[in-house]
Amino acid sequence: MNINEILTITIVLAAIFAYINHRYIKWPPTIGIMILSLGASLLLATLGSSHSLLSEKAVQLVSSIDFQEVLMNFMLSFLLFAGAIHINAQKLREQALPVLVLATVGIVLSTFIVGGLTWLVFGWFGMQIPFIYCLLFGSLISPTDPIAVLGLLKAARIPGSLELKISGESLFNDGVAVVIFITIAEIARSGGADISFVAISKLFLQEALGGLAFGALVGYIGFLALRSIDDYKVEVMITLAIVMGGYYAAGHLHVSGPLAMVIAGIITGNKSKAEGMSDITRDYLGKFWELIDEILNAILFLLIGFEVLVIKINSTILIIGGITILIVLLARFLSVILPVSVLRRWVKFEPHAVTILTWGGLRGGISVALALSLSNDMYRDQFVLITYVVVVFSILVQGLTISKLAARLQKN
Repeated sequence: MNINEILTITIVLAAIFAYINHRYIKWPPTIGIMILSLGASLLLATLGSSHSLLSEKAVQLVSSIDFQEVLMNFMLSFLLFAGAIHINAQKLREQALPVLVLATVGIVLSTFIVGGLTWLVFGWFGMQIPFIYCLLFGSLISPTDPIAVLGLLKAARIPGSLELKISGESLFNDGVAVVIFITIAEIARSGGADISFVAISKLFLQEALGGLAFGALVGYIGFLALRSIDDYKVEVMITLAIVMGGYYAAGHLHVSGPLAMVIAGIITGNKSKAEGMSDITRDYLGKFWELIDEILNAILFLLIGFEVLVIKINSTILIIGGITILIVLLARFLSVILPVSVLRRWVKFEPHAVTILTWGGLRGGISVALALSLSNDMYRDQFVLITYVVVVFSILVQGLTISKLAARLQKN
C-alpha cells in the first residue's frame, strides 16, 4: 500500500470508530476506539482462516505501518508536547520531588523487579532467556504511558495535587524509561564486554540531562519568537516547528527527544502563553493542540488494536503474559509504596495515593513501540506478545475502572 492509501484508511476507520463510541458506547475515546479496533481485528483474524480478501487487506494495511517508527519518531513528539502545554509549571514545582523520584527511582525499581521475576517465570516454563533481555523487557514495560494516562485523568475526578503527581510522573518517566531502555540495549548488544560504569553513566546523562537542557533551549527560543510577533497563524506554526524541528534535532544530537518535548511544552504552555501571546493566540493555540491530541490519540489506539493481526500468537507465551500482568502490577505497587514511604517525611500525600498511583499506572503505545524495536536475537516475538497482553489489560481493565475506583476511595 502507498502512503496515501494507508493514511486514508487509517483516518477513516479512526473517525468511524470514534463516532460509534461517542454515539453508542460512550466510553473514554481512547479505550472505545481501541476496543472497537481490537474487536474488528479478532473478527478479521477469524475470517482470515478462510483467506478472505478483507482479512488479507487488513493484514496488509497493518504490515505496511511501522508502528515503532510512526509512534517513536513522529506521533510521540506531538503527544508529549500537547500534554505538557497543559501542565501548570508553578503547581508542578510544588510536586517536583515526588514527580522526580517516581519518574526515576520508581522506574529503576520497577525495571529490576519486573526483569527479575520475568526471568524466574521463563525458567519455570523451561525457557532459558538471558537475564539482560528480561531486564530490557522490564525497562520497556515499566513506564506509565502519558498518552493513556492524561486522557483518562480528565474523568477520574481525583484531587488536583494527586492528578498532577500522576500526570507529571507519566510525562517524565516516559523519557527516563526510553533512556534506560537504550542504555540496557547497548549493554545487551555489546555483551557487557565493552560497557563500563563510566560509559553507562555518560550515556544516561547525555540522553537525560542533554534532553532536558535542549528542551529548555528550544522552548526559550520559541518563547522569544512568539513574543516578538502577534499573529496567531504564524505562532501556531512556530509551535509546530518547536515540536518537529526540536525532536528531529534531539535525535541527531543523541539526547532524549521525549524529555526535550516535555520541557519545551511546559515552557510554551506557561511562559510563552503568559508573556508572549495575545488572548486570541492562546485560544487558537489551545484548540489546535487539543485537536492534534485527539486525532493522534484516536489513530494511535486504533493501531494498537489492529496490531494483534500481525503479532505471532503462542499459547505458552500467552500464559506467561497473563502471569506478567500480576508481576507488572506488583512491581508498580512496590515502586510506588517504597519511594512514597520515604517521601512522606517531606511531602504530603493524599489519602489512597498509593492505590490510585498503582492502579492508574497504565501501560500503552510506548511499551508496544519499544517492544517492536527489539531485534529477533533479543527474543522479540516473545516480548512483543507479552507486552501486548499487559497493555491490553492495562488499558481495558485498569483504564475502565480507575475512575470508579477513585470515586469509591474518595467516599471512604
